[in-house]
Amino acid sequence: MSVPLAPYPSPPAPATYAPPPNGTQSQLVCSGCRNLLLYPAGATSVCCAVCNAVTPVPPPGTEMAQLVCGGCHTLLMYMRGATSVRCSCCHTVNLALEANQIAHVNCENCSMLLMYQYGAHSVKCAVCNFVSSVRASTSSAEQKFNG
Repeated sequence: MSVPLAPYPSPPAPATYAPPPNGTQSQLVCSGCRNLLLYPAGATSVCCAVCNAVTPVPPPGTEMAQLVCGGCHTLLMYMRGATSVRCSCCHTVNLALEANQIAHVNCENCSMLLMYQYGAHSVKCAVCNFVSSVRASTSSAEQKFNG
């Protein structure tokens, strides 16, 4: 007795993406796997294709900024104007400073370029733990950077 075989079902039609009329896209970091996600204007949330986490989109007009976590070097996105950002991976609290609030100096021990809050008297190197004093006069490079 032969058993009739059912044909394979036809594959689903591929999903088509129609970009918004003006073609604008924004980006944010996935709340699950930390990958950078692109989304069309008007979206309220984005589903990550890698980990399937759903990340809410900030309200329109919210300016976002980015920084690299000092603990694990993960790219963090946060609302501009925040003073600190807690990393969701390693839980390090990072200072979120605007460009005009940051100054640079080379470590007096290992010459690593260090960033510090403008106006500080000293800064500790994360590489060699040496504490470098910050001189009152800034270099021409710092003045150029800080405006």
